[in-house]
Parts: sequence; C-alpha cells; structure tokens
Amino acid sequence: MKGSFALGALLLGAVACVGPQLVADERAGGETAIFAGGCFWCTEHDFEEVPGVLRVTSGYIGGHVANPTYEQVAGHHTGHAEAVEVIFDPKRVTYRQLVDRFWHLVDPTTADRQFCDWGGVGGPYRSEIFYLTDAQKRDADASLQEVERTKSFSQPIVTKITAATKFYRAEEYHQDYWKKNQIHYKMYRAGCGRDRRLAQLWGAAAGK
Repeated sequence: MKGSFALGALLLGAVACVGPQLVADERAGGETAIFAGGCFWCTEHDFEEVPGVLRVTSGYIGGHVANPTYEQVAGHHTGHAEAVEVIFDPKRVTYRQLVDRFWHLVDPTTADRQFCDWGGVGGPYRSEIFYLTDAQKRDADASLQEVERTKSFSQPIVTKITAATKFYRAEEYHQDYWKKNQIHYKMYRAGCGRDRRLAQLWGAAAGK
C-alpha cells in the first residue's frame, strides 16, 4: 500500500482546507470540485495538467473524524477517502468537463480500492465524486449516464456520486508530491499499474 512509500516523511497535522489562498481563488472567480480517485498524489497530478485549473489540493473527505491524519485515514480508522479539491476557472473549463475527465483517470469498476491500493469497505482509496451543489450533481449524473452508454468494457461502474462533506487538507508533504519527489512518484505510479489499467479500460482516451 502507499503508506509504505511515505515512511520517513515529516508528519504535519492535517488542517481544514480554508485560508488566504482559497479566499483569493474565490475572489478570482474560481469554483470548486472534489474528486476521490485513489492515491491523491496521482489524482492531484492529473488534474493540475488541465488548462483552466487554478489549484489542486490533496486532502481527505467523507469520513467521521475531525481533522484526520494520514496515518488514521490510511489505517482505515476514519472512513475518509483520499481526495483532491480542484479550484478551476469556469470560463476556461467547466465542471462537466472535469467530471468527464475524472472517469478516464480512475478504474470505476472496482469498489473501495484503486489499482494496487486496497482499502476494504469504504476504503481510503475508493473512487468517488463529491458534489457541492445541485447543479454539480446534475452534471455528474449526466456524465455517468454518458459513460454508461458509451463505455467499451462490460463491468458495471461502481463509483459513487455523493454530497460533499467537510474537506480536510492533507499534510504538507503530500501537496504536489509529484513535483517534490519526481523519481519516487514515477516509480510508485508505474509500480501500481495505474496507467496500464487506464489504458485497458479507456484506450486512447485514458487520462484525457
């Protein structure tokens, strides 16, 4: 599991995802989307590459413990999923476009896990869309229906679409992990088989 890759890292307490940067993003007209796609190092990387995305923050959502730590979440003690908060410019990229991309970043056929990361029931590595408004729910539901109609694989889609609860920012060493630890990140992503599985499911559309 991914926890073994974080051994030796400096552990900082998780705090709620609020602060000057979020306020600045909102004043700039940014909107918020939240997605859980397994390892948040990978999900953060994939969304940061989208034109129109202003900022991506790794964190935890969907659990029952306030201010969870990485050790608590990875140990299956809180019910949270590893997730990313995506602040985006709706004039450049829409919420629906982000949801459409999300499907091609995950394996929606596996419950409570993604790729090499296992989580058990309600696991921290599950894939899930957390909507913040009724309009986001409608877009997410419509996107799911389109994927169901056009997918080339036979397995059912089990990814949930859920009302967002409080999002907690993860420890600082997790933020932009793919930039701070490029070699280790690439080794983890390749070893976990993420891109191989995405290519099996989505073909040329994988990651897009």
